[in-house]
Amino acid sequence: MIVLLVIGWFLAELFVAIKVADAIGVLETVLLLILAWPVGAWALRTQGAAAWRRLSTAVSAGRSPGHEALDGALILIGGLLLIIPGFISDVLGACALLPPTRVLLRRQLARHLHSRFVVGAARFGSSRPSDVDSTATDVDQAQLHP
Repeated sequence: MIVLLVIGWFLAELFVAIKVADAIGVLETVLLLILAWPVGAWALRTQGAAAWRRLSTAVSAGRSPGHEALDGALILIGGLLLIIPGFISDVLGACALLPPTRVLLRRQLARHLHSRFVVGAARFGSSRPSDVDSTATDVDQAQLHP
């Protein structure tokens, strides 16, 4: 299944590159594809460092760093997508790097992860016995050690 997705992605990137080359020219298309690599590397370096500082600040302040961790993950994915040659990956990478669209992606990712963890925790917790009727009682320490 993953192999089919990779092949489909490659074919889609190739189709878009051919259409772009028809519209603006082969040399310009190649230059655009080559230019995206240093932009992605720069974004990984600068925005990644800023995201790491925000994450460290949140941890130092004792706050939950979930927001900052998701931002860092999206920046990493966006930079890597810009480094991968192709116009589709460049557009997706730019969406992950630009703050307005990153906010939307972060919300969707947080909602997905939250529902996934809550469902997983509910399934895990349901297999364990619990004291639903509140019949548990405290035991005196002297009774434990004769």
